[in-house]
Order: sequence, then structure tokens, then C-alpha cells
Amino acid sequence: MSKQAKPSIVFAHGLWADGSCFQKLIPALQADGHEVICSQHGLDSLKSDVECVTRCFGRVSSSVVLVGHSYGGTLITHAGTNERVAALVYIAALAPDETETSQSQQQKFPVTDVFSHIEVADGRIWLKPDGIGCFAGDLPEAEQKVVWATQAVPVPDLFTQKVDGVAWRSKPSWYIAATEDRTVQPELHRFVAKRMGATTVELRSSHVPMLSQPHAVLDVIRNAASAVQKKNMTA
Repeated sequence: MSKQAKPSIVFAHGLWADGSCFQKLIPALQADGHEVICSQHGLDSLKSDVECVTRCFGRVSSSVVLVGHSYGGTLITHAGTNERVAALVYIAALAPDETETSQSQQQKFPVTDVFSHIEVADGRIWLKPDGIGCFAGDLPEAEQKVVWATQAVPVPDLFTQKVDGVAWRSKPSWYIAATEDRTVQPELHRFVAKRMGATTVELRSSHVPMLSQPHAVLDVIRNAASAVQKKNMTA
């Protein structure tokens, strides 16, 4: 691949917000000249979700900036060990170490409000309509309803599953912490960002800053992409 080529951007969504949650970022990044693709994984198993993210690398041509939201942070932590991945961007995301699962990492912090508004039915964990405010409370009501309507629903044991690989130990990382998050504890954001030595930006945002503050999120992704491109050109 060309050293001058702009890095590709690959997105990984979490629970209760599918790939459409990146809709305010994708057109701008494409206009910047990046190839962009979003993994649409099924939340059926951690292994299959990581494999789905990794398959996306074959659909873009340059080195990858891998961006994960929420549980998507677990996915980029594992998929990011692939040699194609040059940088990681975490958005209000989990980032387990080799001894942790998504669940065990969350259990180190107080339970958030959103978990009072979920329901297990038909072998999946659903976000109830009255829980969307805990998830995306700083969006207009109409946008909150779209997020709820397009929710991605996991199998109940997804967060207790485990695969190998911790990319943030060897790849440069950026972290967007959401200080008003009621889905993943802001204290977890700060802890994992510090542990990975990430370049960190805090936003006064709900769990979905890519929808409520897209320009600020774009700035972080662009900074990561610029760092990768600069490194490629001097390599």
C-alpha cells in the first residue's frame, strides 16, 4: 500500500446502537478522502463479532484506524492486534486486559442507570423504550427514537465471553470519555484511558457522543488518522 495513502477508518458498534450510530461521522471522513466501512456484527458471540470486524479490513486498502464504541471497544481491543491496524480510537468504550472480560471490567465500577431498563426476551437483551434516555439522553427525542428502533441486541452471555489479544498494549490509542454517560461509567472511561496511555478527550456527553457531538469526535479520529499518515510517510 502507498505510504501517501490516507488511512482507512473501520468502525465497530456496541450494544443497542448499530452501525447507523456513526452516520454523522462517515460522510465527513469520506469527504476527507478516507475509505470507511462499519462492521455490522450480530452480537451472537464475541469470537464471531471480532471476526466480523477483522473481515472489514479486507474491504479497505490502506492501514486502518479502528474505532470502537462501547462494547465495540472490546472488539477493537482484540481485532486491533491484526497487522493492518495502526491506531485505535475508543468512544465511551470498554477496553479489557488479558485477564478481563467485558463483564468483569464493568463490575469493577457501580452499576449504571441503563441496566434498570432492560429486558431479556427471545434469547436477547433488549433496551426498553423508557431506557433510551439513559443511553442517548442528550439527543433530540426524534433521534432517540431512531436509536432505539435500530438497536442491536446481544445474547445474554456476550459480556462473559473471552478471546485473546490486547491491541492497546502495542498500538497508539485515543479515548473519548463521556462525562454524562449513564450506560458505561465515566470512571471506567478514565481508568481504561489512563491504563492504555491514550490521548484522551473528555466531552460532556451521553453514551453516544458520536451522535450528540459529532464534530468533536471527528476531531479525535482525524488526529489519529493524521498521526498514522505522518508515521507512514516517515517509515
